[in-house]
Amino acid sequence: MKGNISNNKFGTAPVFFTAISTILGAILFLRFGFAVGTLGFWGAVLIILLGHMVTIPTALAISEIATNKRVEGGGEYFIISRSFGLNIGATIGIALFMSQAISVAFYVIAFTEAFEFVFNYVFEAYDVLLPRQAISVPSMLILAALILTKGANLGVKALYFVVAILAASLVLFFLGTTEYQTENTFSFFETQFRNSSDFFIVFAIIFPAFTGMTAGVGLSGDLKKPSKSIPIGTISATIIGMILYFFIVYKFVVSASPEDMMNDQMIMAKIALYGAVAVPIGLAASTISSALGSVMVAPRTLQALAMDRAFPSKSINRWLSRGRDKDNEPINASLVTVLIALLFVALGNVNSVASIISMFFMVTYGSLCLISFLNHFGSSPSYRPSFKSRWYLSLIGFVVSLWVMFKINTPYALLAFAVMTMMYLYLNRIYKNRKGFASIFSNAIFQVNRNLQVYLQKKGGRRTFKEWRPSAICISKDSFKRDKAFKLLSWISYKYGFGTYLHRIEGYYSKETNRQSEQELARLIQKVKGIGSHVYVDTIISPSYTSAIAQAIQIPGIAGMENNMVIFEYNKDVGNNVSFIIENFALVNAGNFDVIILASDHREIDYKGGIHLWIKSPDTENANLMILLSFIILGHPDWKTGDIKIFDICKPGEEAETKENLNKLVVEGRLPITSKNINVLVSEPDVSSKVLINKHSADAGLTMIGFREEKIKHEKEKVFEGYDELGTIMFVNSHDQKSID
Repeated sequence: MKGNISNNKFGTAPVFFTAISTILGAILFLRFGFAVGTLGFWGAVLIILLGHMVTIPTALAISEIATNKRVEGGGEYFIISRSFGLNIGATIGIALFMSQAISVAFYVIAFTEAFEFVFNYVFEAYDVLLPRQAISVPSMLILAALILTKGANLGVKALYFVVAILAASLVLFFLGTTEYQTENTFSFFETQFRNSSDFFIVFAIIFPAFTGMTAGVGLSGDLKKPSKSIPIGTISATIIGMILYFFIVYKFVVSASPEDMMNDQMIMAKIALYGAVAVPIGLAASTISSALGSVMVAPRTLQALAMDRAFPSKSINRWLSRGRDKDNEPINASLVTVLIALLFVALGNVNSVASIISMFFMVTYGSLCLISFLNHFGSSPSYRPSFKSRWYLSLIGFVVSLWVMFKINTPYALLAFAVMTMMYLYLNRIYKNRKGFASIFSNAIFQVNRNLQVYLQKKGGRRTFKEWRPSAICISKDSFKRDKAFKLLSWISYKYGFGTYLHRIEGYYSKETNRQSEQELARLIQKVKGIGSHVYVDTIISPSYTSAIAQAIQIPGIAGMENNMVIFEYNKDVGNNVSFIIENFALVNAGNFDVIILASDHREIDYKGGIHLWIKSPDTENANLMILLSFIILGHPDWKTGDIKIFDICKPGEEAETKENLNKLVVEGRLPITSKNINVLVSEPDVSSKVLINKHSADAGLTMIGFREEKIKHEKEKVFEGYDELGTIMFVNSHDQKSID
C-alpha cells in the first residue's frame, strides 16, 4: 500500500502482544468463572476445544496466506478482498471495520468494571449511584486523544507495559489459594458436565475470549516482514492462549465452588494472591490493551477500504485514505473510529450489538478458512506459501464457523447475512466494473470441472444405457452478422443440453491470426455476456470450413460428454449459400452426429407463433428427435408465449390411425402438446408437401423439418429450397433412434 513503506518498522512482538492481550481480555476476568461454574470442568474444556476449532484453523489459514504474497495494509480485509474480489472483500471489510470499532467501545466499557470499588465507595459515602459513563467516557476521550496524537507507536509501546501487568496478574491468580481449595478433592474422573442444555448460551458469552488471534494481523501494513511476523505472532498467541485457558479452568474448579463462580463476576479477585488489587489492575490492563489493539487495527482496515474505493463517494474515499504526513498514520480513519466507539460508550451498553459483532467476526474467520481451502483445492501454481496448513483443517474451520454462528443465535446470524447481502448488492450496483470473477473461484471451478469430466468419461464407458441429452457444437464465421445459430444453441443449452459455439477465423495459425482470435473472442464474450447465455464460446483458426469441422468434431465436449450434434447455419437471403454444408455433410455423418441445418433470413423470430414440427409417421428417427428438441427449446424464456404444433402428412384413409399414434406418443412422452395442436393433413396428388408446409407454417416462429441422408445425396441443394414463405427453419437429421418415454 502506498505511503506505508517508510513506516514499516514493527517486528513480530506487536503482532503477538496485540493478539495475546485481546485473547486474555475482558471475558477472562469477568465471565470465564461463570462459564466454569455453570458447565463444570469438562463443559468449560469443551467450550475451549470447540472455540479453537474455529480459531486455530483461522490462525493457520492467515499464516499460510501471509507467506504466499505480501499482506499489505488492512490485514484481514486485504487478504479477503484480494482473494474474493473487491466487491465481496469490501462487503466483509465494512462489516469487519464496524465490528472492530464497536469492539473498542466494548473493551472500554469492560475497563470500567475494574473500578467497581469506586462506584461502591461513592454509593456508600454519598448515596450517589454513578453511571458507568463517569469513567468510560473520559477513558475513551483520553484513549482517542492519545491515538490521534501519537498513533500506533504509542499503542505498541503501551502494549508492552499492559501485557506485563496482565502477565503479573495471571501469575498472582495461579499463586493464590482459597479455603475451598484446601478442602476440595478434585478428580478428573469424578467431575461432572453440568447444565449441558445451556452449553451454547454459555458458549456465546465466552467465545469472544478466543477471537483475538487476528488482532495483530491488522498491523500488516506497519510490519517489516508480514510473512514472518504474522504466522509466528498469530499462531503462538493462539496456542499459548488455549493452553493458558485450560490451566485457568483447572484453577477455577479447584479454587471456588460453582455457586461462587456463577454469582460473583470478580471471583478471580477472591482467588488470586493480593487479588483485591491485582485482579482489578489486570482487568484494567487487559481491557485497555484490547481497546488499544482494536483502536490501532480498525482505522487501518477503514483506510484500506477507502484506498480500494469501497465507498460510493470519491471525496469520502480520498479523505479516509489520507495519512498523516510525518508518519502516514491513518488520522482521518482513526477519527471516524473513535467517534463510533465514543457513541457506543456514551450509550453505555453494547450487549445489544455484541452478538452481531460476533457474527461479523465469525464471517471473517470463516472467509479466511474458505480462502485457504479454495487455494488448496484450486491448486494454482502461483499459490506457493512457505508455511502450509492442511486443506481439511481449513474446511473444518469454515464449516464450524458457519455452524457456530447459527448455534449461537440463528436470528442474528440471518440478520448478519442479510445486512452483508444488501451491502454486496449495493456495491455491485455502484461498481459494476468490479464484478470480475476472482481467480480463486475460477481455479476451484476448474478443478471441479476437470474432475467431473474425468469421472463422467469413466462412468460413461461402463454404462449400458445412456440417457440422451443434446451436446451441440456450431461453427460460424458470421458471428457478428447474424445471431440465429447462437440463439439456437442458447435455447438448447439453457436447461437440458450443452452448447459450444466456435467463431471461425479464416486463415492459418500465426501470431497475427492468434491475436485476431483473442480480440474477436473478447468481443464475442462481451456480446453474449448480458443475455444470460449458457453457451461456451471460443474461436477456431482454420483455412477452410472442412478443416475447421474436422478439428471441432474431434474435441471433447465441455460437459464431460462427447458432442453428439453439429449445427450448420446459412442465410436464405443469399443464393448458393448451402453448398458448403452439402460438401461437409458426409464428414459429419461419419462421426455419428445428429445434424441440424439452420436456415434463417432477415425476419425476426415471432415467438408467439410457436414451434411447428413437420414429421412423417414412418420416419420415427427424425420425428422423435424433433419432438425432444421442441420440448427442450420451449423451456427457454424466449418461448414463454409460444407452444408446439405437430403436423403429419398421411395418405387418404390413414388420418384416424395417424392421429391416434401421435396422441399416444405425446401422452406416453409426457410432452406439453395439447390434442388440438396435433394436425393430420391428407396428402393430395398434385400438391407437394412443401406447398402445405408454406401454407400452414408461414407465421411460425420456428419450423422443424426432418430430412434423410439419401435425399442429400440425390437432391443436394434442392432439399432446402422451396420454403420461401417460412421464417427460421431447422432441418433435422437424427443419426439414430431417440427414446421418448
